[in-house]
Amino acid sequence: MTDLPPNAQNPEENATNDEAQELLRKLRQKQGNWVEWGMAIASLLKTGYNPQEIFEATGFEPIQQNQVVVGSQVYNSLEKFGASPATRSHYAIRGSDILYELRLLTQEERASAAELIFVQKVDADEAREVAKAIKEFSYFRLLPEGFSAHPGDAVAYQVWKRARQNTDLQQRSRLIAKGLRFAHTPEARTKIEQLLTDFTTIPQRPAPILPFYRLESEEQLPRIVPVVGELPLSRQDLQAVPIVTEIEPFRMVKFSGEQTWVSLPGWQVLLAAEDPVVIIANSDRFPIQNQSRIEPVVVVIDRAQREWDISNYFVVENGGELDFQWFETEPEIPLLGQIIIIVRPKKILDEELTKDSWQIDE
Repeated sequence: MTDLPPNAQNPEENATNDEAQELLRKLRQKQGNWVEWGMAIASLLKTGYNPQEIFEATGFEPIQQNQVVVGSQVYNSLEKFGASPATRSHYAIRGSDILYELRLLTQEERASAAELIFVQKVDADEAREVAKAIKEFSYFRLLPEGFSAHPGDAVAYQVWKRARQNTDLQQRSRLIAKGLRFAHTPEARTKIEQLLTDFTTIPQRPAPILPFYRLESEEQLPRIVPVVGELPLSRQDLQAVPIVTEIEPFRMVKFSGEQTWVSLPGWQVLLAAEDPVVIIANSDRFPIQNQSRIEPVVVVIDRAQREWDISNYFVVENGGELDFQWFETEPEIPLLGQIIIIVRPKKILDEELTKDSWQIDE
C-alpha cells in the first residue's frame, strides 16, 4: 500500500531560494505524490512565484496547479475529520480532480463526502453533483422528513426532489435507482421507494439567470489615481501619497493601509445599490453551463437587500465562510445580501498590441 503523506503543516512561507529551487526540481521530476506536489506549489506561490513561472520551470499548467493545491488542502482535512485509512490511501494515489470538487464544503463535510464517493466509486463529474447536494442540504435548519444528516441521504434527497419534478418515466426510474444507491437510512430508502407508486409531479421552478456582465471596452475599465488633496499643497504632501500598484485583471489598487478598492463602470444597477461591497471569486463558484475556462470574477453584493425573492442569488454563511446560493423557497438561514452584478474581466487578445495605438490604427 502506498504510504500516506503526512498531514503536516505546509512548508515555511518564507522559503529560501535554495529551498524553492529544490521544490521546483522535485516538481519537475514528479517526485512524491500529487498531495506533496500541491503542498510544494502552495509554498512556491506564498514565496512569490506566479503560476506562469511555476509552469515554465516544472511543466505543471496553471489549471493543474490550482487543482492539486486545492485538492491537497482538502486531502489534509480527511484524517483530521475521520476519513478511513483506505479512503486516504486511495486519494493519496489518485483523485485530485475529485477532491477539488469538495472545496466548497466544510472540513467535516469534505471527509464524509470523500468517504461516500470512495465507497460508491464516484467519478469527478458525479462528485461535483454529490458536493452540490451536500452543500444545499446543509442549508436546512430542520432536516426534511425521512432523511438524515448523512451525506448519502443528502444526495438521496436531492435525487428524490428531482425525480418528483420529472415527468419522463424512464428518466424518473433512473433517478429512483440513483436515490436508492445513495440512501443511507431505511427511512430515506422508503421515501425513494414511494415514488415507484406515487407518480405525482411537482413543477420545477427554473433558476434565475445569473447577472453576468463582461467588460468590453477600455472606457469601461478606468484607471484609479490617488488624490493628493486640494491646492495649496507642499512637496511633502505630494511625496506622501503612496505608489499605486494595479492588480489585474480588474485594476484593483491597494494602498499602504488596510482598505482596497476596485473601480467599476456606473451601471444603473450599481448606482441604485444602497450598500454595495465587492467579493472576488472564481467563476466556478457559480452553476455556469459549458464553462470553457475558470476565470476570476468580481461579485457585487448589495448588503441592504436581505429579503428573499425567487429571482435572485444571495450571499449566505456556510460553515463559517461566505457562500453564494439561489433558494427555490424562502430559506431558514439569514441572507447577508443580494448579488446584483457579476463582472467578468475584459478579454484582451494581445495586451502588448493594445499599448501601441499606432499598431492598432494600422
